[in-house]
Amino acid sequence: MQKIINLFDFKQKINYKNEILAGLAVAMTMIPESLSFAILAGLSPLTGLYAAFLMGIVTAILGGRPGMVSGGAGATVVVLIALAASHGVEYLFAAVILAGLLQFSVGIFKLGKFVRLIPQPVMYGFLNGLAVIIFMAQVAQFKVVENGIEGWMQGSALYLMAGLTLLTIAIVFILPKFTKAVPASLVAIIVVFGIVYFFGIDTKKVIDIASVGGSLPSFHIPGIPFNLETLKIIFPYALVMAGVGLIESLLTLNMVDEITSTKGQSNREAAAQGIANITNGFFGGMGGCAMVAQTLVNIGAGGRARLSAIIASIAILLIILVAGPVIEQIPMAALVGVMMMVAIGTFEWVSFRIINKMPRHDIFIGMLVAVITVLLHNLALAVLIGVVISALVFAWESAKRIRARKYVDEDGVKHYEIFGPLFFGSTAAFIEKFDVLNDPNEVVIDFKESKVVDMSAIEALNKITEKYHKEGKKLHLRHLSQDCRQLLKNAETVIDVNIIEDPTYKVMTNK
Repeated sequence: MQKIINLFDFKQKINYKNEILAGLAVAMTMIPESLSFAILAGLSPLTGLYAAFLMGIVTAILGGRPGMVSGGAGATVVVLIALAASHGVEYLFAAVILAGLLQFSVGIFKLGKFVRLIPQPVMYGFLNGLAVIIFMAQVAQFKVVENGIEGWMQGSALYLMAGLTLLTIAIVFILPKFTKAVPASLVAIIVVFGIVYFFGIDTKKVIDIASVGGSLPSFHIPGIPFNLETLKIIFPYALVMAGVGLIESLLTLNMVDEITSTKGQSNREAAAQGIANITNGFFGGMGGCAMVAQTLVNIGAGGRARLSAIIASIAILLIILVAGPVIEQIPMAALVGVMMMVAIGTFEWVSFRIINKMPRHDIFIGMLVAVITVLLHNLALAVLIGVVISALVFAWESAKRIRARKYVDEDGVKHYEIFGPLFFGSTAAFIEKFDVLNDPNEVVIDFKESKVVDMSAIEALNKITEKYHKEGKKLHLRHLSQDCRQLLKNAETVIDVNIIEDPTYKVMTNK
């Protein structure tokens, strides 16, 4: 009951004006993106708008990061395009539900915390790649379709679109220098809309993408066979979508944490993303996740609480129901300009300043993640590759750091004090440090400044014990952890194990 009462954290001071205006600005920028990706996936435009509303409202209320905005994001929809094309939209809805169940499970079993293991170079690469994707998606709005052939705008249409886009960018850039009382992005949209409307300028509008009018989403069970064959079809898509959605959402959560100097709850957010996608699948939404661009619009406009995302979602629903004809007349140039500024703000420009100051492998990883993100539009794969390479580099560097301080005490006992982690990458160097043949009859290996990490390390200890045992020499292993002692099987009669409690390292969980 207490959790329900504290759902909206009434202790938090809320600037209602900022929250409402930020929510409206988010709604304006979310509509064209949701429509574009729905059409790209071969779905009804309303499918994208329903996803924007459902994802937004559910995650705003239940999510673990106030100020973050979720909607019908292209990152997750792109994954499902092949499924929709081969088996139809009903299978897509089923895959969205299954992906939601997987995401909910991640939250319930508290696995969302592991996103904190993603290194900073991977974060830089992810954000830089995403910024390029957002920017290029806006450049694509300068294309038109004539007689079934897509091509770039030309002549007066191009000049008008470019001019209005530059005007939008100028307003978004300059206005905050004079006042932050209202979101610059919302002011830019209204000003450009007014110019186009009152001067009767003929330029590309939202209606040229798709109609945004419709009715309330209705409950619908996907019309698919409920059998193992169906599960085999949708599970791979659902698994990838769940992974892409969670990675983008939790990275966005970390980004908002840094911007606002507050702490979100990754496991709660993962569970909320799952509930939202389950809702999407049953109410005709195309699925989604956190939206980096719209979150940055929200944060930039002063949105810090849950209210702004709730306002954005309700605004999208009202637009679907009653305000469609007005929104359809908004010039695309205004929305393109706002999103271009978001892309510029998303890009980690600091990564250029530190390029000569950071380790070369970190720079390489960041660039690789960015390139994969841009070329494949597969955020999950890009981040996974970045994390794997970072882990391998860390393993290699750690393997080089294992060392031993050797000395013989007054009793003629030789001591090996081990420094650095003993794991699969350092076992060869560890074994090479011992001079079994020339060592005295009694040897002590001290692990006080070391950590025995894995089975490869245990096997290395077994090997070195066997070598001393064959030479008839007595070996003492000091400061080994209990789990290591239980795994040691060889030469038990000659091993003297002094157990001192060894901490088990865990990723910090949410309280």
